[in-house]
Amino acid sequence: MSDVLVRIKRAVLRGRMRLTEKALLEMSLDALTRDDVTESIVNAHRIFKTIRSTSPSRSQNREFLHVIRSHTLDGILIYSKGKLAGPPDDEWFYLLISAKRDL
Repeated sequence: MSDVLVRIKRAVLRGRMRLTEKALLEMSLDALTRDDVTESIVNAHRIFKTIRSTSPSRSQNREFLHVIRSHTLDGILIYSKGKLAGPPDDEWFYLLISAKRDL
């Protein structure tokens, strides 16, 4: 398991996951709860892929978004995308940008 995934899981388990409006909308459309997304992230064995952010409003020159595809305890496959935020040695939250049922 990658160091980045471990850091993401630790942030999520500490309740340090923030949701964007887009993530909340997608979750609502797919009838997913915060607990569903948390379970999916905690159950993940790997990061599906990491992409460089193309957002013009990004706060840093290098910002990476991590895509996770994993199941909840009920077997629902969830696609989520987010980034770690805070000082490199002590990320204080995981910002969830997207979360929806994966097909």
